[in-house]
Amino acid sequence: MRIMRPLVHPSIENITVEGILHALSDPVRAAIYAELAISSGATCSNFLKISDRDIPKSTLSQHFRALREAGLIRSERHGVEMRNTTRCEEIDQRFPGLIMAIMKAHQIQAVGRLQGTKRKSVAKKKTG
Repeated sequence: MRIMRPLVHPSIENITVEGILHALSDPVRAAIYAELAISSGATCSNFLKISDRDIPKSTLSQHFRALREAGLIRSERHGVEMRNTTRCEEIDQRFPGLIMAIMKAHQIQAVGRLQGTKRKSVAKKKTG
């Protein structure tokens, strides 16, 4: 029988701006968090593919752990699945507007990257 380690969820008083910024500095974690923020929660397996990239389960586990330890998400075991939800409301009470500002910046950056990729592919077609 395998013993499951307890999941660590910091109290709201122990969540820091630095911890949030560090956790969301990784583009995969930012994408995971953005997706969780617009849904009512999801299991880890929902994120095996992010931005057309395959994410190994072990890597995904590390990303969810970083988000959880930063206080951004709450994870609960349901059988073999892990159900994840954001702690947006709690964090917004502690740091009003912080998460919305980060997510808005993430969205602007993602759109810019997408437009840059389109421009590069059009330029290649014209020169190729």
